[in-house]
Amino acid sequence: MENDILVFFDCADEIRKTVSPENVSGFKYIGLEHIEQDTLHLNGYGAVEDVSSAKALFSKGDILFGKLRPYFRKVVRAPFDGVCSTDIWIVRAKNGIDQGFLYYWMASQEFVNFSMQGSEGTKMPRAKWEHVGKHVIPFFDESEQRAIAYILSILDDKIELNLQMNKTLESIAQALFKSWFMDFDPVRAKMEGREPEGMDADTAALFPDGFEESELGLVPRGWRVGKVEQLLELVYGKALRASDRTSGFIPVYGSGGIIGYHNKALVEEPSIVIGRKGTVGSLYWEDQPFFPIDTVFYVKSNKPLTYCFYQLQRLGLNEMNTDGAVPGLNRGNVSRLPLIFPLNEIIIKFDEIVLPLRNKISSNLKQVHVLSTLRDTLLPRLISGQLRLPEAEAAMEAVLT
Repeated sequence: MENDILVFFDCADEIRKTVSPENVSGFKYIGLEHIEQDTLHLNGYGAVEDVSSAKALFSKGDILFGKLRPYFRKVVRAPFDGVCSTDIWIVRAKNGIDQGFLYYWMASQEFVNFSMQGSEGTKMPRAKWEHVGKHVIPFFDESEQRAIAYILSILDDKIELNLQMNKTLESIAQALFKSWFMDFDPVRAKMEGREPEGMDADTAALFPDGFEESELGLVPRGWRVGKVEQLLELVYGKALRASDRTSGFIPVYGSGGIIGYHNKALVEEPSIVIGRKGTVGSLYWEDQPFFPIDTVFYVKSNKPLTYCFYQLQRLGLNEMNTDGAVPGLNRGNVSRLPLIFPLNEIIIKFDEIVLPLRNKISSNLKQVHVLSTLRDTLLPRLISGQLRLPEAEAAMEAVLT
């Protein structure tokens, strides 16, 4: 490699080792669906037993780059050994190149854009290794590479910590909802003469000590059966041109989540967003003013949103597609779904416990957005040599302190 530039072909190796699923039993599987678009985050994984055709074998620390429709910027570092789709490149750094630095190089928007320039196919373009091998950036020695990777990894580590914390908080809220409103654990405990676990006496007193028959089977005594429409109203979002989703501070929601920002809110109060077209049944909690577009519903209710959110979450809305070519969720079908309604005092108590958890989740997500924006701002400037490390450290310190 020349001493004034780094050429990708001289810095990276594509690992091409395929295996049959039956030969790697117990391995975890990563498909393109497990790599989030544009976030550099792995949102899950599958099991190799669930796939049939030959897959690519990767090791912990390898770079996984989605070569199918590369404009989605699906790039992660493997957190474990496993197998992945053959539509994912497995990449390792050559001698003299830091693996973390190579990862951020491939995650840069400039590299992603370059990969698109040489892609094959119109509807389903695939990046070509021979083309991306020509990508060049300014020369950095290995110590400089490590320093750049370290700076950016601090932000990614903080992002990952917040996301893991949110998973824990979400699990706590879901477990409480299931215990109270699906398994009826407090009622069963009182029937057996026990104090409900982890519950003070005032809260326990809100629950009955027995069940009664209903059209949905046994329900706690004094609770009633109704429909979703008696709990909440689903309201259509409003069309907003893509060109109007590029400025402002108000998040714009589509069925896949936040898709841009606008300068005016359609909904001022906290609400729940539900995917109507596209990603059917997706759920998003938003406690700030926002703009839902016409591919989603938003929720109006006189009951606490926490209770509404977890009721909607358990209904399996993602499996209620009623349309053909474009997946869709029918508002009437959702509104007519049956529900068991507890006493209002129990709903209020649930909200008192869970709302602080939801607020913390929202706060963490806002910080993730700030950190991701900073990372994606620093990344291209560091990789291109436009920004010095001390300047990057100062920008990080301003956000992290």
